[in-house]
This record gives sequence, C-alpha cells and structure tokens, in this order.
Amino acid sequence: MFNLDVARVLDQFAYNPDAKLLFHSGFFIFLFIGFVAVYRILLPHQRARILWTTCFSLYFYYKCAGWFWLLHILLVVVDFNLARWMEAMPTKRKKQLLLLISLVVNLGMLAYFKYNVYSELWCELSGNPFDPSKVFLPVGISFFTFQSLSYTIDVYRGQLKALHSILDYAFYVTFFPQMVAGPIVRASDFLPQINKPVIVTREDFGRGIFLICIGLFKKAVISDYISANFVDRVFDSPLQYTGMENLFAVYGYALQIYCDFSGYSDMAIGIALLLGFKFNINFDAPYQSSSITEFWRRWHISLSTWLRDYLYIPLGGNRLGKLRTYVNLMITMLLGGLWHGAAIRFIIWGGMHGLALSFERLIKPFFGSRGGAIRKVIGVVLTFHFVCFCWIFFRAQGMDNVLAMISQIWYNFESRFFLDFVTGYSSIVTLMAIGYLLHFLPRSLDSWAERQVARMPVLGKALVVALIAALVMQVKSSEVQPFIYFQF
Repeated sequence: MFNLDVARVLDQFAYNPDAKLLFHSGFFIFLFIGFVAVYRILLPHQRARILWTTCFSLYFYYKCAGWFWLLHILLVVVDFNLARWMEAMPTKRKKQLLLLISLVVNLGMLAYFKYNVYSELWCELSGNPFDPSKVFLPVGISFFTFQSLSYTIDVYRGQLKALHSILDYAFYVTFFPQMVAGPIVRASDFLPQINKPVIVTREDFGRGIFLICIGLFKKAVISDYISANFVDRVFDSPLQYTGMENLFAVYGYALQIYCDFSGYSDMAIGIALLLGFKFNINFDAPYQSSSITEFWRRWHISLSTWLRDYLYIPLGGNRLGKLRTYVNLMITMLLGGLWHGAAIRFIIWGGMHGLALSFERLIKPFFGSRGGAIRKVIGVVLTFHFVCFCWIFFRAQGMDNVLAMISQIWYNFESRFFLDFVTGYSSIVTLMAIGYLLHFLPRSLDSWAERQVARMPVLGKALVVALIAALVMQVKSSEVQPFIYFQF
C-alpha cells in the first residue's frame, strides 16, 4: 500500500545547505511548474502577480541561502526609501549624502560578508591559514548589491524616477531568474517592464525554450562533466599530472567557466522570457575576441558595462589624458578582480587584464586596422591564450597551486604522452572539442537554430526539452553541481 511520508516531503521545501535550489535540478522544475500555473492564473491581476512572484523569489533565495534572504528585505527597505528621499531633496549636497548612505549600506554589506577577517585575502596578508569553512558568504551577494546600487545611482543622476511602490522595487531586486548569479539587470532596463501587460509571443516562448535548453546543455553536459572528471582533479593537485595535462586542464577550465556561467545566464534569460520579461545578452562568444578590449565587450557584459558606467567613466574614463586613462583602467580592473573574490590571486587576475587593456590602448595608434583576416586569427589565438593564462590565477586554490601549475607546464610538459592522454581521456577530449566547436561557430548558425526551435509546434519544443533532459541524465556522473558564480 502506498504510504506518503509527509515529513519527508516537507523537508524538501526547507533550506538544506548541501542541496541548494538549482535551475537544472528536478525539484526546481517541480516548483517552477507550480509557480507558472499560479502565475498564469494571476495574469489579469497585476498586483497579485507581482506579489506572488516576489514571494516565490524570496523563497527561491531561501532555498539557496537560508535566512540570508532577509538581506534582500533590508536592501529593499533601505534603497527604496533613500531613492524617494533623494528625489525630494532640494540640494545636490543632501542628495549626495543619501547616495553615500546607500553606498555604505550596499558596499558595507558586501565588505562584511566577503572581505572579513576569515577571507582568503586577509589570511594571506596576515599569514594565517585559510579555512574555507569559516567563510559565510550569502549566495550572489555581489550581484544583488550591484543591482540595487544601479537604482539609487540612477535616481541620484536624474536618469530614473524613484518608484512609489515598495512592492515594485522588491519585485525588481528579488526577481528569481537572475538574483543569485546574474546577469546584473539594470533598474533602467527592468523597471519599465514591471507594470506592462505580460505578453509572451510565440517567438519569445520559442527563444526562451531554446535558451533554457542551450544553457542546460552547456552547464550539465559540458561544464559539470569535464569539471568533475578532469579539471578539478588537475587544479587541486597539479604536481601529480604532467605539464600537458595541466595545460589541457587550463583549456578545460576556460570552457568550463564559460559554459557554466553563460549557461546560467542563458537559462535566466530564457526563464525571464517565459514570464514576459526581457534581459540583455550577457555573453557573446567571448573566445572569438581578437583583443582583450573586445573580450570584455563579450564576456560578462552586464558586469563590464556596470563597471564602465558606474566606476570607469565617473573616474574620468579616457577624458583626462592618456596617463589618467591607464590609471582608470587599472583601478577598474583591480576592483573588478576584487569583486570576484577576496584573494590576492583575484587581484592579480584583474591587474593582468588591466595591464592588457592599457597596453592595447597604448599600441593601437601604431597598428590601426591593418592586417585583415590574418591579423584577426593571430589576435584570437593570442587573446585566448592570455585569457587562459589569467584563468590559472582565477581558478587555482592559492598561489602555491598557481606556481605549481605554471612550473609543470613550463618544465614538465611531456608531449610524448599526448596519444595516451587522448585515449585515456577520450570522453573529456570529445566534449571539449564539441564545446569549442560550438563556441566558434558563426553567429548566423546559432540564430538559425534559435529560429527553428521558435517555429516548432509545442510538441516539437517538448521533444527538444526531453532530448536535452535525456542527454543530461546520460552524462550525469555525480550529484547536481552548483554554478561557479554562486560563490560571488
């Protein structure tokens, strides 16, 4: 006889630090179907729909981070009221004071959780051993603090009117598709969509399904598999592997982090489309870039444009002479590195990108646009390998591992074992080849595939989803893995 264990069912709805709610988990699919069913019923009732989505979003974050969901409530109350008071203030000085309070609250929260005395950076500076178990970092705190700051800064600048409904602002800050790992959605892009009628066209629905499937393939098929079965092993113990294996692990991590993060962004954008909201693209085939400048126009676009508009340009941008431009680029990228993590290796990672951006700007007048296709290919190869070199600092568990990996690649390459490597890691090599091949395909082919899925009948779309799900189940070799950018 069938017995329902009610307590066990209810446990699924409670926070479990070892089982965070992920887009590619079965429990999320179950919850999302229930959420959408109510969401559709509430479409004619705008306020009820916004309230329902906000409550679901807070629950979603609770499942990801436990009681840290209260931080969202704090940000909503503080920044909503500061923006309203700011708009009403008659003098610029008083507006600046309110903006300063917003900056202190948001960045102070970020600093308290991310850069406290238990962080890797402070342990490195003080000479104390780093203990990751002491770090209590709320999931996605870097994303939702930057998102909330975009609102108060834009209100201060007069580029945005302050909201009169705290529910609308809570809806914006907590909207679940992007609240834990981006993209960083600007208030100016999202707020105008809140009170418009929800219209999901056939094209939007098809594009949403396509992006969700592509994101799921990137994350659960490519990223998770090469991570669990090769990349993590090498980065954790680089001295146990040859330099060739270390180099392939670097190439593997470059693909892994791209597929992981862009896969999340694709799913977030796709889910938002199914709910009637449009987000800007966050990745645009970044490894096709022929310069570091172009790379940052294609990689994590929501962060790079945020840093440009709210840090680089206010610092003076390129308006105050060449030397100041280089200084501004370095400051922006160093802080961009620090945004990713409280560790010296992240600062080095940001600093190397800052130096590369400055160097490209310095030599650009001497080269112009000469070279054509050959220059483009050389640029892509050099840019890709520079980015990969920088990824070593980004991924390694400390500077000792960074130096060990570089040493193995330089002094202990052992290329004679190449055929043995390909044979022994045939599935890894195959998935990496597929991943890079798909990444370097022309954008026109990607657009063509998207249009084909959009034109399919509902049954055809369901079949595509089923095929991707079946593929995920076939390659799954461990527990569902969290997204890399959850830690940021």
